[in-house]
Order: sequence, then structure tokens, then C-alpha cells
Amino acid sequence: MFIKGFFSNSVGIMTSRILGLIRDLLTASILGAGIFSDLFFIAFKIPNLFRRIFGEGAFTQAFLPNFTNSKKKAIFQAEIFIKFLLFIGVLTLLVNLFTPYFIKIIASGLSEQNITDAVPLVRINFYYLALVYIVTFMGALLQYKGHFATTAFSTALLNLAMIASLLLARGKSESVVALYLSFGVVSGGILQVLIHLIAMKFNALSKIFWGGLSGYFKGKRAQSKGFFINFYHGLLGSSAMQISAFMDTWLASFLVSGSISYLFYANRIFQLPLAIFAIALSQALFPKITRLLKQKDEANALVWTKKSFYLLLCALLAATITGVVLSEFIIWLLFERGNFVRANTIECAKVLSAYLVGLTPFGLAKIFSLWLYANMKQKEAAKISIICLVINLILAVILMQKFGAAGLAFASSLGGFLQLILYIRAFGAKRFLAIIEPKFIAAIALLAVLLYFGLTFLKDIFNANF
Repeated sequence: MFIKGFFSNSVGIMTSRILGLIRDLLTASILGAGIFSDLFFIAFKIPNLFRRIFGEGAFTQAFLPNFTNSKKKAIFQAEIFIKFLLFIGVLTLLVNLFTPYFIKIIASGLSEQNITDAVPLVRINFYYLALVYIVTFMGALLQYKGHFATTAFSTALLNLAMIASLLLARGKSESVVALYLSFGVVSGGILQVLIHLIAMKFNALSKIFWGGLSGYFKGKRAQSKGFFINFYHGLLGSSAMQISAFMDTWLASFLVSGSISYLFYANRIFQLPLAIFAIALSQALFPKITRLLKQKDEANALVWTKKSFYLLLCALLAATITGVVLSEFIIWLLFERGNFVRANTIECAKVLSAYLVGLTPFGLAKIFSLWLYANMKQKEAAKISIICLVINLILAVILMQKFGAAGLAFASSLGGFLQLILYIRAFGAKRFLAIIEPKFIAAIALLAVLLYFGLTFLKDIFNANF
């Protein structure tokens, strides 16, 4: 199941991310890196932030162990589903009623005119939050059944809907393009819900889902207190990078126009190897580690952790070196066309390099964090994230003064190193040393050096001839 889950996640995420890059390419060409692209990314940031927190962290890591142990699974899942949906419904209503004030909180550096322009974009995009929650909830149920493919591939539908909206909006004003994109987000969310409903039916989960809802409305209840305690702790423990990215957007609103867009485009590329390798592997590994530790089989759990560690170290280190050496070429190839000009490429490449410095530590931290979540130690993970967020924010404020958007990205990377160190400490020095093989580390280091010089050589040849 682990290999199948990892493969399904990797292929699905890769497909979604490739479509996401095509979407970003079109966005850069049509919207460029100006004020309306900034406003759309601000509006899209909130539901996207919740998608990553729910889908890649806190919700699933708290839901699966509690759902597995629950004696009233149908009622338990219904209770969780309804309570979260009610909360999101109230939050959406409040955001729609007080949109300008909400925008001032998430992007304090915008002018009054910019806030006015952003209001309809934020209102439309926020409806995606409820849709993405439903998708994440159903995805967790499917994961319980060992079915990963639907959730992994579903983000592709969101990207396809946004690509379609961009093609329909081509030739229109930037403000209209931003509106089309926003409606594309909601349309994509509806498609994601529909495909998950179909997958639920084929995996014999519809009866549990709908039957549980029926039972809940008839007054039946299950014990869900443990889930919410774990979720609240896990909310911080598994979403440090997403919260950090949100803070980057807020701080970038005080910088020159285009800074938010540079962060968005660069972060999208940064997320590609992180998702394909680290997130896909950790999602497939988590149920296995949880079962092994529950069976008191720590030795086997350590073996799987060791395999995952070296796989991620090789993959992420190679991606980091490739991305840093070829950062300007990558941005040029993907985005430099239409309203995205040469000056935008140079600035965006700096941000990409700064983000990629933290790729390997962020990815490896996910492996070691699984031990905390599998042992129901979400509170300890939350403490680690709070420390990292505070340090990251301090560094971001300092570095942005001199380096602008690149300083914000580099602060995030430094926070990633701190997060890795703290998770290894929580994992245990004895366990960590047990998975370290000096000969493997030396071989990986040698290959990394060879890759760096090889790519630098090829880059120099390319620059000399083109």
C-alpha cells in the first residue's frame, strides 16, 4: 500500500503541478506582475492557505488516527464534517460582510483604491474554502480505504478550470481577467467535490458518509473531543510553512509593486519538488508509521524512516542545486513573455533561489514530524512551529529591509533549517544517529558537488552561445 500510495500521490501531484505551472505561465503572460496580479494572489491566498493546512497537514493527521480508533465511525465523521462546515459557513459570511476590513488585515500595505478593487476578488475566492474543506474531508475517508489517486489528481481539475478561465479572458482588461480567474477557482472547486463524490461511491464510503449525517441529525453523537484537541495542536504543528508564506504576503504588501507576485511565482516552483517528493511520500508513509508504532514495532518504523530519509535527501538536494544554478533560466523559460518582462525575471529568480535554500530541510522535517503525529504528540509539534514562526517573522522583518522579496524568502528558508533541527531533537538523537550512514552521506555530498559544477558548466556554455 505504501508504494502504491506514494506512486499515486507523486504522479497525481506531478500532473497537478505541471498544469499549475501552465496556469501560472498564462497568468504571468496575461496579468504580468502588477497590481491586479497582486490583488488576485492575495484573494486566492486565503483559501489556498487553508487547502494546504487541511490537505497536507493538521486535519488528516488528526482525523485518521481518531477515525480509525472510533467505535462509531459513521457518526464520528458526520459530527466532524458538520461542525467544520458550520464554522467555515459563518467565517465566509463574516468575510463577505466585512471584506474591506478583512483585506486590511491580510494586506495592510494596500491603498484604499487597491482594497476597493480587491473586494469582489476576495469574496468570490473565499467560497472555494468550503469546497476545499469538503474535498479534504472526503479525501481523508478515501485515504482510510487506501485510495489516494482521486485526491492526488483532483487539484488538476482546479488548474484546468483556471486555465480555461484565463483563455476565455484573453484580450480583456487586467481587472476583468482577475475576475474570470476567481470564478475559475470556484468552478474548479465544484469539479473537485463532484469527482470525490464519485470516488466515495466506488469505494463503498457513501453509506458511511450519508448514513452518518442522517444519524447525526437524528441526535446520535460520538466522542470527538480528542480529535479537536489534536487538530488545534496540529494546526500549528503541520502548517508552519503555509503560515510563513501568508506572513510573507502580508509583509510584501509594504514593498514595491510586483513583490507579492514574485513570491507567488517563485513559491509555486519551490512547491513542485516539495509536493512530488516530500508531501507525496509523507502522506503515504504516515498510515504505515502510525500502524507500526501502534503495534510497538519501532524497529520496522525506523527502517521505513531511514529509507524515506535517503530518498528525500537525494531528490530534494538535486532539486535544490538544479533550481539555484538555473533559477534565472527557469523563470525566463516559464514566465518571461507578454507583461512579464526581463526585469521581472531577474527579481523573481532571486526569490526562487532564496526559497530553494530551504527545500531540503523543509522536506526532511516532514519525515521526522510523522513520529510526533503518529504518537499523538501534536502539542509538541505545535511548540516547534510557534518557535519557528516567531524566529521566521523576526528574520523576515530584518532581511526585507535590504533584500526585499528575496529577503522574505530567505528568512523562510532559515526557518526551515531551524524546524528540521527541532524535529530531529524531538525524534531523538539515538534514533537519528541510527539512520545516518557516513558512507551514504559522503556519496551524496560528492554527487551534489559534481551536479553543481556540471550544471554551472552547462549554464556557462548556454549563456555564451545564446
